[in-house]
Amino acid sequence: VQLQASGGGLVQAGESLRLSCATSGRFFSSYDMGWFRQAPGKEREFVAATRGGAGTTYYADPVKGRFTTSRDNAKNTVHLQMNSLKPEDTAVYYCAAGRAFTDTRPTSYDYWGQGTQVTVSS
Repeated sequence: VQLQASGGGLVQAGESLRLSCATSGRFFSSYDMGWFRQAPGKEREFVAATRGGAGTTYYADPVKGRFTTSRDNAKNTVHLQMNSLKPEDTAVYYCAAGRAFTDTRPTSYDYWGQGTQVTVSS
């Protein structure tokens, strides 16, 4: 499974960005797809995920109500819509695939994209 994240950029606080993660490989619809981020000097942290199969979504508390993840199984793509961005959202964002169930630890995911930089200015 290969993943390619895109859509990052530089925005001002309060603006929006939409990240996309294109995947290759079979059985995309059955994988749990997660989004993580890593700011300089900090550990990689969970942001959001969508379960394979039913597509249930769940979010980290700091992004609830602002971020939405969705998946298009026909296109093997997952998205992260980020609204009302804050400077503390600045990080490299990664998409990941695996059989994580509801485990939010990075180690629960097997495949990772290369990351895309999101910078939010105040």
